Amino acid sequence: MVKLKEEPKLEFSLDMKSGVPFYKQIIFQVEMAIADGRLEQGAQLPTVRSLAVDLSINPNTVARAYAEMEIRNIVVTQQGSGTFISDKKVTLDAIERERILSQITKEYLTKASSYGFTLAEIQQIIEDIGAEAQKKEGTV
Repeated sequence: MVKLKEEPKLEFSLDMKSGVPFYKQIIFQVEMAIADGRLEQGAQLPTVRSLAVDLSINPNTVARAYAEMEIRNIVVTQQGSGTFISDKKVTLDAIERERILSQITKEYLTKASSYGFTLAEIQQIIEDIGAEAQKKEGTV
């Protein structure tokens, strides 16, 4: 019996309040998953229909994201087989990495502040969690 390699499952999510079009959010999530190694060359993406159902959006939105990624050579579509990650290397330059980190941090601070946490409390918990992570990695 041949055991097939299980493809990593990428969990897509959309931020309804960000103002960023849904198709761009899908593209960004695929690019990030490729850049950080969660998606490798040849990995199959969900079908347009299944992703649209999972995200509760119009299938045309998913199709637009897939078409844009195909134009940018991020994915290849094989008629009847599906959409797969191409062999193009996706890397993030320093400016893009900083922009992403800034966006994540702003969202985190906004949410934490909405629960009444002070900047000092937020900084302390980040330091505590960072110290725990370093201990687990043995980098302390």
